[in-house]
This record gives sequence, structure tokens and C-alpha cells, in this order.
Amino acid sequence: MIRPAALAVAAIALLLSACAEKEQSPEPVTGKELAAAAEPQIDPVTGFKMTGDWELVRGNCTACHSAKLVTQQRGTAEQWLAMIRWMQKKQNLWQFDPATEERIVAYLADNYPPDAARRRAAIPPDLMPENPYRN
Repeated sequence: MIRPAALAVAAIALLLSACAEKEQSPEPVTGKELAAAAEPQIDPVTGFKMTGDWELVRGNCTACHSAKLVTQQRGTAEQWLAMIRWMQKKQNLWQFDPATEERIVAYLADNYPPDAARRRAAIPPDLMPENPYRN
């Protein structure tokens, strides 16, 4: 004769083993999948990485030119700041207050840093052909 307590223990053990069989361990995550999950979403309109101060950059940069002109560039914070200074001097870009400028430069340097594989070094001036239009 089977005791009721032993029957209950057997039933619980059977139930637990059935649950354990149904639960499967998840597949291991690859480094590529982790990197993809860590990447910020891309704004479908501008192509900007939607992280940090992207909306501030969108509002200031796309007022004058396409977002593609920004996203195809790369630079350090110093290089991005130099580009901004050039636009202010030559293209009539307005002056930013220091905090806004710092946030824009930080976003650009963090999300569009230098990439050696993207761009060749500039040709030294002594190797350039003579400009036929120079007066």
C-alpha cells in the first residue's frame, strides 16, 4: 500500500521535473548581438544616432544643411569645434552659448569620432596641381 504522503511527494517531484524539462536555457548571446543591442536607435528622418543631445544637434545643424553632411563626417572634439568655427567665420553660422556648443561638440565627437578607414589624409600642398583660377 502506498502512503498518501509518499504519493504527494512523488507527484510534486514529477511536476517539478516536467517544469524543468519545459524550461530551456537561452541560447548564448554573441558579442555581435551585444554590440547591436548597445547601439542607439537611428532617427529615420536625419540618420542621427538617437542618444544624448541628438535633438539639439538636429535643431542646430539641419537648419543650414542636410543631416547627411554631418553623419558622413568624423572628428575629435577639437576637429568638430574647428568645423563649427569655420562655419561661423565663413558660412554665417550663429554663435552658440558655451554650454550649448559644448553639448553639440560632445555629441558629435562621441557619435561620429575619427575613423581611419573612412578618409584618406589630405594631400600635402606641395603635391597639389596649380590652381588655374588663382589670381
